[in-house]
Amino acid sequence: MNFILQEPPINSGEAISVKSFEMIHAEAVTYKGFERFDANERALVERLIHTTTCFEQVIENIYFSPNAILKLKELLERKAKLIVDTNMIRSGLSKFYLDKYENEVICYVNEPEAFELAKQNETTRSYAAVELAIEKFKDEPMVLACGNAPTYIYAAINALIKHKINLDNIILLLFPVGFVNVIESKEYGRAFIEQFGCEGIILEGRYGASTMVVASLHAAYRLIKDYDSEFGKYNGK
Repeated sequence: MNFILQEPPINSGEAISVKSFEMIHAEAVTYKGFERFDANERALVERLIHTTTCFEQVIENIYFSPNAILKLKELLERKAKLIVDTNMIRSGLSKFYLDKYENEVICYVNEPEAFELAKQNETTRSYAAVELAIEKFKDEPMVLACGNAPTYIYAAINALIKHKINLDNIILLLFPVGFVNVIESKEYGRAFIEQFGCEGIILEGRYGASTMVVASLHAAYRLIKDYDSEFGKYNGK
């Protein structure tokens, strides 16, 4: 059997990225639901598609509150704490962006205090971890980001209400994945956002992932700058 060695048709990281987003945009605009997004929302949606290759799932299920992208950018620039439910999110985030905008990633899920509080209250560690984080940083800007554990959403909302947190300092990024509590938690999140005027982004339904939280944050970091150096054009144009 003859086997011929080959090289990738495109073998430059920058060229691969540019080509990927050209292909994503060309296909995304064929979906009717894509029309409802503004330029900033499209940038985030396209990055989620880049992360997952899932067009229909993302376009049909993503929910943005009215000023979600603007609020996310604002909070990142205000050195918001990133309160996350998994260390996987911390691992995926760009150190360059975190250092540049001075955003500290907080995940208490493996801390002894979270173990003790979860045991005491008979909750998950994710529930306990976000309770502890919100209580500690209640007077600071916070991005509350969930990519795995839906119990995090219940704890976050309940703690925001309990501690009477100023919701101008908050955005919710809700992307948990799975079966138990997942759909219900996202419905709870959307009800809270719409009832209290909090800003948030939710991928409704069962689908989600920590990588989607990372992609959303990276999209927001890129949108903070007017000029998109990777693609050599202005964002949204």
